[in-house]
Amino acid sequence: MQERRSIRSYVLRQGRISNAQRRAHAELLPAYGVPFSPAPLDLAGLFGRAAPKILEIGFGMGETTAVIAQQHPERDYLGVEVHTPGVGSLLARIAELHLANIRIVQHDAVEVLEHMIDPGALDGVHIFFPDPWPKKRHHKRRLLQAPFIASLASKMKRGAVLHACTDWEDYARQMLEVFSAEAALVNTVLDYADRPDARPQTKFERRGLSLGHRVWDLVFRKV
Repeated sequence: MQERRSIRSYVLRQGRISNAQRRAHAELLPAYGVPFSPAPLDLAGLFGRAAPKILEIGFGMGETTAVIAQQHPERDYLGVEVHTPGVGSLLARIAELHLANIRIVQHDAVEVLEHMIDPGALDGVHIFFPDPWPKKRHHKRRLLQAPFIASLASKMKRGAVLHACTDWEDYARQMLEVFSAEAALVNTVLDYADRPDARPQTKFERRGLSLGHRVWDLVFRKV
């Protein structure tokens, strides 16, 4: 009997990887990467200090992650991403900027959250521009659905902040509905938040805004 495969919120595309990204991935992942393991991480031990711990899910090319980590050296950031070009790109930025407060898990975020993060371990969560899966038949692949948000909330400390954003209006509506339905979370504003200064704009976002596109930010707090 075949084992049933769970629905993935991503596709492992081959993609193009530059020589610099490939080199950074090969040379720097052993130093800044965390292998997946079905056991909780000792986050304080991983970073060698007691400091607020922020989980970033799906950091893409790592542009925003590096800027935020550089601006907030007093916080530690655990980034989760499956795609090698993005991991290589962030690793190169870590080396270039001499960032000591980022570690990377190159694995499925659902499994990382389930197995590697202790309950109440997180001071914050960033999920910026998750894959919108725009076709209606693919909406079941969207990451930010009720079971995942319930699991995520259980890993957050009281007072921890969940900050997500999207440039797809129907996904924004779904996210607002799902987040608002989670009893452990409360919205910090009436519906959508203005972009906090703490979230830098990416080149992709600035280009979209110049074309008249909109971005929806959601900022919820664990109660």
